[in-house]
Amino acid sequence: MRIITLDLETQNFFQDTGSNEPTSLDISVVCIHDSETDSFSSFIESDIKGLWPILESADAIVTWNGDHFDIPILNKYYSGDLTKIKSIDLMREVQTVLGRRLKLDSVASATLGTSKSGNGAEAVEWWRKGKVDKVIEYCIDDVRITRALYDYAMKNGCLKYKDMGAMKEIRLNTTPWSIPIGSSMTFTLPF
Repeated sequence: MRIITLDLETQNFFQDTGSNEPTSLDISVVCIHDSETDSFSSFIESDIKGLWPILESADAIVTWNGDHFDIPILNKYYSGDLTKIKSIDLMREVQTVLGRRLKLDSVASATLGTSKSGNGAEAVEWWRKGKVDKVIEYCIDDVRITRALYDYAMKNGCLKYKDMGAMKEIRLNTTPWSIPIGSSMTFTLPF
């Protein structure tokens, strides 16, 4: 299966748009890991069209909070419907089992012993200051962490978190993650 792990950063904050809808935000950078090439790539808003053929050939998109945030924002730019591609939203998977949302940083820290290199608010400020390389570096780091969590869950059937100082496991049924759902093509490639 071709798995694309994805994260994006935005140019603005919700308070800038007067809305709490993710689609009110504008993309600064989208970063991915492609399991087919085992490589990372980045796309700034102006060259995002280069991302579509990659996503269209994916068997699944792996994210942290992608179903609520990343995919709706990307769909604003896309002429097809990215929700037709299988989504493995790790935050949603955790929330389904645990009954509450956890932050990527807390699960990464407990599961992998690593922390994020920044936060989304910093990424917006870096973008505004023209520090595009710093935004890309931060975004790729989040993709790297998300991919490592996916790999850990596939191997161990769980992720971890700390609750009042105690390490706890979140048991996940990863079996459906490996089952393709059919063609993800959304007919935007030129034929």
